[in-house]
Amino acid sequence: MNLKKTLPFLTLLGLSFLLYTIHKMVFYGFNINQETFHYSLETLYLFFFVLSAIIFKVLLTIRERSFDNVGMSFLLATSIKMVFCYLILRPLLQIPKPNDPTERINFLILFIVFLTIETLFTIRLVNEKQ
Repeated sequence: MNLKKTLPFLTLLGLSFLLYTIHKMVFYGFNINQETFHYSLETLYLFFFVLSAIIFKVLLTIRERSFDNVGMSFLLATSIKMVFCYLILRPLLQIPKPNDPTERINFLILFIVFLTIETLFTIRLVNEKQ
């Protein structure tokens, strides 16, 4: 396989692993108990990694076929991702008033971090042609 085609996925994998390691160390440092969480940290990272990899693949395919539609495809893919994230987050939102909002904050931070990674990837894709 061509390194140029696999480099974004390898970068995403490496960055995800680095962020996961830092996240685990922060939880360990602050003695945050994950036993009560609805979704484990590993499950969330896997979920966001898979969605980001799908978005990367879609954007790379769109770039090859019609470069002008990369931006709009990113917006559509991100909107679809938000729907999936809402469906995953819904059980956490249905808890009336949690004693510890750590899990909700954790989910939001992961969503923002992976959205930032996808946005930076899209910016690099769009700026390649110029």
